[in-house]
Amino acid sequence: MSRTAPAATLADLPDGRAATVHGVDDEGGTLDTLQLRRLRELGFLPGEPVKVLRRGPGGREPLAVQVGDTLFALRLAEARCVLVD
Repeated sequence: MSRTAPAATLADLPDGRAATVHGVDDEGGTLDTLQLRRLRELGFLPGEPVKVLRRGPGGREPLAVQVGDTLFALRLAEARCVLVD
């Protein structure tokens, strides 16, 4: 089975843009296994709708994110690990 690369990470989305979670992965090695698992436990699962609502001062972090019906504040490093289509 071939794997199609997602177009972007959650951190790449402009404010107000909706997308669908493709998965959680950290190719850069910024987060450890427990942090990646926590993102999945919070609901960043394949097929879930997600939206970046706004960013912190200077357009950086934290990112206010809605996944499903729940709001979260994510660090930029965490948002870069959420792959979206």
